[in-house]
Amino acid sequence: MGKEREGADPSAAWLAEVIRLIKISDADLHAHLKARMGQRGITRAEIERTVNEGWEAKDAKRGTIGKVFVFPYDSTWQGDLFEEKEVTVYYKVVNEGIVLLTVKARYGKYFLKEGEADEVGI
Repeated sequence: MGKEREGADPSAAWLAEVIRLIKISDADLHAHLKARMGQRGITRAEIERTVNEGWEAKDAKRGTIGKVFVFPYDSTWQGDLFEEKEVTVYYKVVNEGIVLLTVKARYGKYFLKEGEADEVGI
């Protein structure tokens, strides 16, 4: 059995030490990335959430990390109505930080989410 810390307080400060969320700033968004964001309808907030909460993108190249997250969308994109938006972010870890490489988005519905069985073999 593990010994519990005396007086342990799971406060927000303590949790912040345990879970370090990655914050994306404007400085992290280089010209290529901003261009892709605009072309693909992706926001900085979506990139941040995908990096922090997304699951592994299996198509990431060696040495690159890819994360995927599916957002409810229920809106139009290029004239068509879509229920969901799947955002994929590719990045590298450099000196305890990340370098964003590119982002992509797919619009549709019934995207596989983390932990769901891949029944269609994709």
